Amino acid sequence: MDITPIPIPMPLAWEVAPVSWRDGADGSLTVAAGPGTDLFVDPAGAEPVLTAPRLLGPAPDGDFQLSTRVRVDFAATYDAGCLLVYGDPYTWAKLAYERSPQGDGMAVSVVTRGASDDANGFVVPAGTPLWLRISRLGPAWAFHASTDGNWWHFVRYFRLDAAGEPLRIGLEAQSPTGSGCTVVFDRIGFEAARLADLRDGR
Repeated sequence: MDITPIPIPMPLAWEVAPVSWRDGADGSLTVAAGPGTDLFVDPAGAEPVLTAPRLLGPAPDGDFQLSTRVRVDFAATYDAGCLLVYGDPYTWAKLAYERSPQGDGMAVSVVTRGASDDANGFVVPAGTPLWLRISRLGPAWAFHASTDGNWWHFVRYFRLDAAGEPLRIGLEAQSPTGSGCTVVFDRIGFEAARLADLRDGR
């Protein structure tokens, strides 16, 4: 399913379909995640939850940067909108704008290699959208987040190898403890260029 006019230079398809979605003439995408939806492989051994709606396409060759502004209708803990690098159900990484247990918005990252880790970034003022960006640098990946789309905070730098599976990239929405949430992805941008510096804020 090629969803347009989202400005990503590859076809996108629902790996897991949402309750509903719509694309706007401005290049935005609104996604409704259902209740109890998540993408997490608990390192303590609980049953993996792989139900979060996710829209994916093959990662283009070479270095690139994919970014979007995310607005989440936060209602329950861990409601989130995410950018996702995905190999298979047990090999993936997500950068999330997520509601914390304290009710704050947060930049959160999860890298899964068999089991998930979970690392909180920084707190985002209530009601503020958050820009997310994933960058490929050769075999490595970088996650950054921004409150204004100009100054980028470093969140994560890692490698992700999926045996026998080509990596895909895209968008994800989730409501692990809630009755569902709506996520708006807009100002989506793609640049086929290498990120020059991980920590200079650009």
